Amino acid sequence: MSPHSAVPTIAPQPRLSDFFQGLGLLGRALSLVFRSKRLFLLSALCAVVTAVALVGLAWLLVRHAPGVLDSLWTRPDSWYGRAAWGTVLVLSSLVVWVVGANVVPPLLLAPLQDPLSETTEAVVGGDEGAPFSLGSLLRGLVTGVAHTLARLFFLLVGLAVLLPLHLIPVVGSILWTVLGSLWTMTWMAGEFLAAPMTRHLYPFAEVRRMLRERRALCLGLGAGVYVLLWVPILNTFFLPLAIIAGTLLYRGLRQAGVLAPPPAPGPGALK
Repeated sequence: MSPHSAVPTIAPQPRLSDFFQGLGLLGRALSLVFRSKRLFLLSALCAVVTAVALVGLAWLLVRHAPGVLDSLWTRPDSWYGRAAWGTVLVLSSLVVWVVGANVVPPLLLAPLQDPLSETTEAVVGGDEGAPFSLGSLLRGLVTGVAHTLARLFFLLVGLAVLLPLHLIPVVGSILWTVLGSLWTMTWMAGEFLAAPMTRHLYPFAEVRRMLRERRALCLGLGAGVYVLLWVPILNTFFLPLAIIAGTLLYRGLRQAGVLAPPPAPGPGALK
């Protein structure tokens, strides 16, 4: 696969097979990393920081998660009660770890996200964005902060809405894990599709529209990132691969005419 062919050919209308195309974006991203020295170096730097963050998150969960659950639900004495308590602990910790992995590393690596996306577009022969100016930099920062806060808000609200499921013994926790995972996958797709869209000053409403109208395609990307988080060693590369895959998805949507050209810089771009 050449760098130019890394951009997926997306059908103008949604299809069920879009899920597998979205899932395959991570493979395209990985191939592109090995075809660009700069992408490889940026990805390697991200991997080092991500590895430290993921190990730290795992350590915090192992050390503190049992105590937090004990404060909410005292560990039962019966064997079946302990089994239920352990199940809740494991399932809850898994979702919390995934959420933490998608919040902490991106915050630590925020300065590298735009260079990764820009380099990806340059490698595949796309628009690298408008020439640098202080005004465009400030507009990009404001748009980026607004998008990040909006995305975190939707993630936490979705998980909070599902939280009462824990009141249903055992089954409720399983449901919370399944539905919480699906919600997190959708959120991941929005998170990494928004990276290039934010840089091009698209309003957050356009990100939401893509998640709604191309649900299977975006869910495939989110599911791929979610699964990648559980693969040892490769999971340290999840952030750069996800950003590159999200940028390829953005370019594919543009190429298919599903997404309009970026808005011209101005006050309206921040709405």
